[in-house]
Amino acid sequence: MIPSIPGKAAVLAALLGLATAAGAQTAASAPANADNMMHKAPGTLSNSDRKFVHEAAIGGMAEVEMGNLAQQKASSDAVKQFGQKMVTDHSKADDQLKQIASSKGVQVPASLDHKSQKEMDKLSKKSGADFDKAYMSLMVDDHKKDVAEFKKESNAAKDPDVRNFATQTLPTLQEHLQLAQTTNDEVKKTK
Repeated sequence: MIPSIPGKAAVLAALLGLATAAGAQTAASAPANADNMMHKAPGTLSNSDRKFVHEAAIGGMAEVEMGNLAQQKASSDAVKQFGQKMVTDHSKADDQLKQIASSKGVQVPASLDHKSQKEMDKLSKKSGADFDKAYMSLMVDDHKKDVAEFKKESNAAKDPDVRNFATQTLPTLQEHLQLAQTTNDEVKKTK
């Protein structure tokens, strides 16, 4: 029996080693899980991040609705294509933003704010070349503002998910601005 004790001790030591390794692994992953839960806890966004999420959601929603309007009312194929791009790209960004907001316990607006609705109403009364000029001018101004806000948030956001969203969305907005400026220049040339 004495010779079997070292064998049992070896098995016991091996089991203790596995248990210790498993415990260390669990302990090592616990802080990461706690951090993930902390980032997803309701009310964890700073006021500035919360304001950005709110404004980005309204802006994205407005881009989609105005893009749909452009596809219906524009006379220029370039303006219609721009409108379609706004619908596609901003719908995708809006879905990403909604997921982030939801994970942070923040509810995004379900409808346009007063200012955006007023712009929609003004645009909806126009048609043809008048619509094209008004819409593209608005898109240039709007995307200049968006690029500036997303640039700022990509550097200043306190929440890493909000910062990543701003950083990843910024190149698309810069592309939109460039396309809006080109399309606006084309539209201005038409009589």
